[in-house]
Amino acid sequence: MIVKEEVWESIPLLHVYEEEMDEHTPVVIFLHGFLSAKEHNLHYAYQLVEKGIRVLLPDAILHGKRSENLNENQMNMKFWEIVLQSIKEVHTLHEQLKFKNIIVHDQIGIAGTSMGGIVTSGCLAIYQWIKTAGICMGTTSYKKLAQYQVELLKAKGITLPIVDEQQQAVIAKLAPFNFEEHEDVWKQCPIIFWHGEKDAVVPFNMSHEYYEHLVEINSMKQIQYISEPKAGHTVSREGMLQVTQFLAQHLA
Repeated sequence: MIVKEEVWESIPLLHVYEEEMDEHTPVVIFLHGFLSAKEHNLHYAYQLVEKGIRVLLPDAILHGKRSENLNENQMNMKFWEIVLQSIKEVHTLHEQLKFKNIIVHDQIGIAGTSMGGIVTSGCLAIYQWIKTAGICMGTTSYKKLAQYQVELLKAKGITLPIVDEQQQAVIAKLAPFNFEEHEDVWKQCPIIFWHGEKDAVVPFNMSHEYYEHLVEINSMKQIQYISEPKAGHTVSREGMLQVTQFLAQHLA
């Protein structure tokens, strides 16, 4: 198994693959969480490459090799800026995969944990080329999560640096990425969710409520939702194995 540190269009990433893989090998772009970095998800890459999938692990802006040594409060205030930039950079990676002749068909999946799962959800809302996806500890509504984050900060006594009108403007900017408004994608793209029911960072109901709603009104056999009643904001080993198996199965 080869792990190469590369830079694609100013995006540092780990490119993980087997030497015999070629342009017909499916690809997964796997996105890390908030305050994490690309190398922290090498265990996902290992499982996927073992199953015949090439993997790209990029660093998000202000993370890993792109860190600017901001403190956690400063990073919190830039959370949605990071998410939206990451969505743009997924498009860049898709274009680079084709430009470099690494893939000739769009057999590409997107997946991620926490912030990476949130970015994955936004990508599904706007990119039609995604063949399958894995959302671990993510959300299906940017609006709901942004409002939850604001209320959480207020409850902690943290004064936000922007007024209510500015907050609403930010939430409005996130509207195009609300995956709940793209039911056509849910019907066509195989997606696996993993979420711990005791997650206090990105609450379980941020994705599960809408999933249940869709199951009630549609046949959603291509959507799998795995929940663990005692788990918090950390994907279990079993969850990691289920997610990587699902992605490989639907890209094979």
